[in-house]
Amino acid sequence: MLSDGRLRGASIVAALIFVVDQVTKSVVQHTMVTNESIPLTSFLALTYVRNPGAAFGLLAGVPGAVRLPLLLAVTGAAVWVLVAFLRDAPAERRGLVAAIGGVLGGAAGNLVCRVRYGEVVDFIHLHWRGFDWPMFNVADSAISVGVGVILLYSLRSPAGAPAPR
Repeated sequence: MLSDGRLRGASIVAALIFVVDQVTKSVVQHTMVTNESIPLTSFLALTYVRNPGAAFGLLAGVPGAVRLPLLLAVTGAAVWVLVAFLRDAPAERRGLVAAIGGVLGGAAGNLVCRVRYGEVVDFIHLHWRGFDWPMFNVADSAISVGVGVILLYSLRSPAGAPAPR
């Protein structure tokens, strides 16, 4: 399939993200109670919440019998698209390959939570002067950063042109 190392590189990043995500979620679940918050700095706290919805709580109010299959289908479609994108990624674009791996690892981390609990464990809480960012986790961070990097590569490369060096 991909003998040039793209699959191996993306898989290593995905596995690392997945393991760190699962370990941090487990530590939070075993050391904190739901809605407990531990301030770390003036703008960062560990706050243990469970998110039944998608990113930022989207679809949280939709019944689980509809929400879970929908989110599983969306995750499956996203993984399929990312693997196809990986196959077309230039082998020398290691940053792009790592970004795809990060998104895949994050998707897998949140997928495990959805299947096990029907919701996702979130615990990173950014806040500043009354502004509260929705809680998130390592998987969400990897997905956000990975998508950002993928978009930057896409914007820098005209359609049909080789990626910039």
